[in-house]
Amino acid sequence: MAKGFKRKGDHYVARMDGNERGIVAGLMEQTRDLLAPPERESTGDVFEDLVAGLGVSLAAADQESETPDGPEDRDPALDRLLPTAHRGDDQIAAEFRRLTEHDLRDRKAINLATAIGALRAASGDRLDLSKPQAQAMVVALTDTRLLLGERLGLRTDDDATELQERLAGLGPDDPVVYAVSFYDFLTWLQESLTGALMGRGLFG
Repeated sequence: MAKGFKRKGDHYVARMDGNERGIVAGLMEQTRDLLAPPERESTGDVFEDLVAGLGVSLAAADQESETPDGPEDRDPALDRLLPTAHRGDDQIAAEFRRLTEHDLRDRKAINLATAIGALRAASGDRLDLSKPQAQAMVVALTDTRLLLGERLGLRTDDDATELQERLAGLGPDDPVVYAVSFYDFLTWLQESLTGALMGRGLFG
């Protein structure tokens, strides 16, 4: 049975068995696959490739696109993970997203990769994180929890109430029951690590 994070010197340690770590790592890998910036083909122009690597395209065909994925095929979960910075002006929001989203997605993918690496490298029942790993883990847990919450339709308090009512009529082997248990576990783990990083020993 998992036990929450505690600070041990310069490290943050929790008890998690291999199965628990594997579940969390697997969910994070799915989140990373969604968030990772789309690969860009080389244009043959060194300068344009350099600029594109920063998330900005100089190609005329890309200037009207609202997002790196395009408005039609964009996964709505991305709007949960990458919220708009300008809610009052759609045009400004689209331009800001075009200029900044690639870098944000890249940074989130790096945090997820760091967290996944720590989970996969652990052995026995001990998950031992350095401070940089712990900080990356908190962000990765937040993003993974947001994605799972979006898939479960959890956007408001009313949604949570409706989901609890729905769970009452489902069998223990229903996939939704498993998904909710994973969501609750991620929430607990995130709160545990956040508390340890802030110096609060709130979770045993």
